[in-house]
Amino acid sequence: MKRSAAEILREYGTFPGVDRVGGVTYDGRQVWFAAGDTLNAFDPVSGKALRSIEVAAHAGTAFDGQHLFQIVEDRIQKIDPDTGQVLATIPAPGGGGDSGLAWAEGTLWVGEYRERKIHQIDPRTGAILRSIPSNRFVTGVTWVDGELWHGTWENDASELRHIDARTGAVLEELELPAGIGVSGLESDGGDRFFCGGGNSGKVRAVARPRRGSAASSGSGNKVTHK
Repeated sequence: MKRSAAEILREYGTFPGVDRVGGVTYDGRQVWFAAGDTLNAFDPVSGKALRSIEVAAHAGTAFDGQHLFQIVEDRIQKIDPDTGQVLATIPAPGGGGDSGLAWAEGTLWVGEYRERKIHQIDPRTGAILRSIPSNRFVTGVTWVDGELWHGTWENDASELRHIDARTGAVLEELELPAGIGVSGLESDGGDRFFCGGGNSGKVRAVARPRRGSAASSGSGNKVTHK
């Protein structure tokens, strides 16, 4: 297993009216983050806040190329990003203990915080398709180029972890500085991760390790992102 220090590229925020950042996702143009009673978007180039949707947004956030998905207590809501309308609701696998949400290969991937698991679920029904163990609390989930990554946050220590999607074995760790938490995780499909910063009210961009010319495994996650 490879272990190294995370390289923080940039901090975004704080944002007006935002006390805490939860789930994070990226739609190819703007970064969305959950802030309790709102879903908020900002421009990752300028850092400027762009818009806010008044909808409950308690934990993980994902984007499937057209719709946003948002964990709200014990359920996951499918949201039209243009209108803010909730289009559908499915049960969350952790029954309220969920944290971290990603979209990949036509399914949702959901972190279950204290149970230290990641579930792949059917986005129409919420049925669990498979579960992957972790040995840390799960606080964010993302896929990029066929790699499954998740965030952790225990005490004052946070990491980004690349794990084997079949076994949960840790392949690589990026250790964040002490006192910096990860409350949501998203890839931009390239060389950055976006990390929710919990009660700091910030989002941080962290460098993704370089893979050289043989990086992509063709999973399709560059298109759908989280």
